[in-house]
Parts: sequence; structure tokens; C-alpha cells
Amino acid sequence: MRQRNSFKEAIARGEVQIGLWLSTGSSYMAEMAATSDYDWLLIDGEHAPNTIQTMLEQLQAVAPYKAHPVVRPLEGDTALLKQVLDIGAQTVLVPMVDTAEDAKRVVEALRYPPVGKRGVGASIARASRWGRVPDYMAHAEEDICLLVQVESREALNNLDEIIAVDGVDGVFIGPADLSASMGHPDDAGHPEVQEAIEHCIRRVRETGKAAGTLAVDPDMARKCMDWGAVFVAVAVDTMVYIQALDEALAQFK
Repeated sequence: MRQRNSFKEAIARGEVQIGLWLSTGSSYMAEMAATSDYDWLLIDGEHAPNTIQTMLEQLQAVAPYKAHPVVRPLEGDTALLKQVLDIGAQTVLVPMVDTAEDAKRVVEALRYPPVGKRGVGASIARASRWGRVPDYMAHAEEDICLLVQVESREALNNLDEIIAVDGVDGVFIGPADLSASMGHPDDAGHPEVQEAIEHCIRRVRETGKAAGTLAVDPDMARKCMDWGAVFVAVAVDTMVYIQALDEALAQFK
């Protein structure tokens, strides 16, 4: 039976989706997070210690729950994206998209021939429930959601061209890499960086596409939503865990 992408449909309608970053590489922690009421969970393959196998395990762990899994691969490599889709990811967040050409290559990787370059093998993969979704290839593109990360000066300069690429459903502003690229490392709150983030969010929304970001500071998260961001991650599991550990210990030591 076809599984529609509820996250893709929600952001297309402009409905705010609140997310959580999963950085532990643990399916057990992922399932714990899925029992909460987050709208989406980001399985991070760029900076977290994940492999295709551990990402699969986390997709399986969160599958029974409401939260929509979003997979961020290490990079927008065609072969890697093929694996990510075949293990059942419907929404992918691709880092370091600096040009329209970068975005087009990713779109091609997510689409089957003759319009794309995705390898054909879903009939033996989890994506089609091992062939139990007989029309999977006919509808796969409709249910795949592509989010690209704009996180450099180069990407800012090419923003309009990136947004205009057919197949890009949303643009994620990466505050950490963007601030470093702009000469303000570890200072996403710098006025110049804040201005750039606001510009990106507003410009993406003007085109009718979805804008998103990661903002663990509640005031910043609300600010981004006021600017028009519709998919916003507001916490990272490792940071929440570290904070809880320290707070528990502080009562006694």
C-alpha cells in the first residue's frame, strides 16, 4: 500500500512542523524520541556516527509512531542517496548545496530514469515493502521530499537559482556553517548572520516553497517562525541528554 508523505504535504500547506535532531546514532534513543509529540525527527548522517545500517534501524524504530523521519546523508552523492531511499526514507535533507547545479544533481539522484539517475532496485528494498507496493516506481517521486541546505556565502549568492530548481521542496538554512562562512564562527546570533537567515527564510517563502532551520534557542526558533519558517528543529537529543545529566548531578554535587 502506498505511503503518502504527510510531512511534504504539511509544509506545502504552510503548516509549521516542529522537529528534533537525532544525533546519537541509536535506534533505542530514536524510538524514545518518537514517543514524544515532535512532528519530524532528523536522522543525522552528516555529523552523527551513522551508517546506512544504523539509519535503517532508526527508520524501523520510529515507523510505528506519528513523527516523520527525515534523513540527512553525509553528502548529496548519487549512490548514497540511492541507498537512503531504498531503506525507506521519503524525506531527505542534503547538506552543502551551494549552486543550482548542486541542487539539480541531487534531484536527478532522487528520480528514476529516464528523467533521473536513481538506480532501479526498490522491488527488493524496504522502500516498496519488498515489492508489496506494486506501483511504487510510478508514485515514488510524488512522495519524495527534498530539502536542501543553504549554509555558505556562495549559496546565499545563488539562493534564487537554487530555489527555482524543480524538485526542491524546501530550503534549510544551516546556521552553524553559514555563520562560519560569513566570518562569524560559532556566532549565529551575529547581526549579519541574523539578517542573512531572515532574508533567506523570507525569500524562500516568497517563492511558495518551504523554509526551515535548526534553532535550539526558543526565542530564535520563534523568530524564525515569525519570518516564515515552516519546518524548525528546536532541540538536539545529545544536547538535551547532556543538559539533563548535568542538572540531575547539580542537585547533589
